[in-house]
Amino acid sequence: MSLDPNRLLRLDGEIALVTGAARGIGAAIAELLAAAGAETVVADLDQAASDALASSLVARGFKARGLALDVSDEVGVKAAFARLHREFGRLDVLVNNAGIAIRRPTAELSRADWDKVLAVNLTGVFLCAQAAAPLMIAGGGGRIVNLASIMGLSGGGLYPNISYQSTKGAVVNLTRALAVEWSKQGIRVNAVAPTWVKTELTKPLFDSPELYARLQAVTPLGKFPTPDDVASAVLFLASHASSFVTGHILAVDSGFLAQ
Repeated sequence: MSLDPNRLLRLDGEIALVTGAARGIGAAIAELLAAAGAETVVADLDQAASDALASSLVARGFKARGLALDVSDEVGVKAAFARLHREFGRLDVLVNNAGIAIRRPTAELSRADWDKVLAVNLTGVFLCAQAAAPLMIAGGGGRIVNLASIMGLSGGGLYPNISYQSTKGAVVNLTRALAVEWSKQGIRVNAVAPTWVKTELTKPLFDSPELYARLQAVTPLGKFPTPDDVASAVLFLASHASSFVTGHILAVDSGFLAQ
């Protein structure tokens, strides 16, 4: 069998949607999928930012468009995917990247803040996957890549973050369950579990010298991946290079989980 490495990671002619794509890891993913040839929908709560990124990608010769999307809004999610169906008639790749964190001790975390994190990090993934599946099935299959976290595969311990850890753990098993349920329909479902990556979400952690030293101490490589490193793992799972990979959680963690 002859394999063409230049084609395995290409997404030419495919439609991809990335949530939380206006900045950070989501922006890196959107840029890489577009560079791989996909027409990429840059979906984000911040429409101005998503439109700006999409415009910059188009200016570089890629295919992209912005989309306002609140993943926690069921009506809005259904409307967004109905629009995709009208405009494209298909969806090949969904990357559920949108996420938030509220770092507070468990005893001090309000129910409202718990619900807010749950709505975005878990319910949002469910709603988008549920809405994407009919489009993928109609097109003969597709790939869903969820953003989990090392905090979904460990108890953490460096600082309290119970709502984030709980939702990311749920995303891990949601990924496995959907992979099994939709396998016969040609939908592969996987997740990437990053370690700490320097973005707006984690800036307070990296800006604290004491905490940064503690993060390095529990990281075998002693350094942390960039958003581009996480995007590379997402592209692998979204591409045909991983045709027989489903239900897998790919850690991009500098060795954290190997301990």
